[in-house]
Order: sequence, then structure tokens, then C-alpha cells
Amino acid sequence: MSKDQRVGRDLAEPDHHEERLWAAYLTFYREQLARAVLALTPGARRSVLVPSGWSPIEMLSHVLHMEQRWFVWGFLGERVAEPWGDWTVDEPWADGADGRWYVATDVTAERLAERLTEIGARTTEVLATHPLTARAHLDGRFAEDPPTLEWICFHVLAEYARHAGQLDVVIELSAGPGEAQALSAR
Repeated sequence: MSKDQRVGRDLAEPDHHEERLWAAYLTFYREQLARAVLALTPGARRSVLVPSGWSPIEMLSHVLHMEQRWFVWGFLGERVAEPWGDWTVDEPWADGADGRWYVATDVTAERLAERLTEIGARTTEVLATHPLTARAHLDGRFAEDPPTLEWICFHVLAEYARHAGQLDVVIELSAGPGEAQALSAR
């Protein structure tokens, strides 16, 4: 019988009594993703091991742009330099767009993790200063029917959780037998 090679996390989830539970969970997943990518070798960070064609560093770029799109551009309605900067196209959801995630070779995972921390601090500030029932501004990402801050939190948390699971699979494939557990504990 072979040993179970699934990635396990030793990190404790936020306490259910946490006053700012949305912010705590977003921080929890944000930090898990960054820590997991940074634990990989530089070569593994850029390796594509899944049929969908993304690498761990591209996922790291994606989640930082995703969080910025939802909270800064979407909820606050502020302009962001490159809202789709994680993609090879300007609007990945446009009809006929054939884009994919992309990170330039001179961009490091360390720099992306720093930017993710900065965006996370901004998200935490938004959550501390706005009620969850507040609606997103119409002068940013949304032209009509803006979602509430709580809906945005749920969407972003679901996306983080989904991507954390995908990254676990890539870590297993990248690390090989016996090494995935050591990587995930870093």
C-alpha cells in the first residue's frame, strides 16, 4: 500500500469568533497561496504541469490582480493601471478573446507576493471601513447592478479556495513523492 501523498496544511483556519472573519479568511488563503508558491524552486514556479496551461507564478499573479479587480476597481470604483494585467489580452471575457495567464520573465514570485500583501492590506482596510451591505461603485468595474461588499468577499474567498486546491495538485506533481508534505509545511 502506497503512502498518501496529498498536500496537507498545518496552518489553523481563523477562529470562528474572529470579529472580522471575512478579512481573516482572505488573509489566510492569500498567505497560503503565496507561501506555497515561494516554497517551490524558481524552475518549479514557472513550470506548467496541468492541461489548463498555467504555472504557479502565473496563479500568484492572477490572484493579486483578481483581488485588486474586485475590491479596488470593482468595489471602490478606483482606476487601476492594468486590471487584466495577469492576462495576455485586455479583456479575457470578451467574445473571441483567446487569452491566458502570463507573467514576464523579469517578474519574480517574491515581488508578486509583496504586491499581494499590499493589495491584501488595502482589502483589509476596505472591510474595516465599509459595511458588508454596501454596494460597489458604478464608476469602476460595474456599469449596472453592482454587487454588495459581502457578495464580493464570498466570490473572492471562493476563488482563493478553488485556486489553493489547484495549487496543491501542482505542488504534488512538482515535488514528487514524499516532498509535497515538506513543501506545504514551509
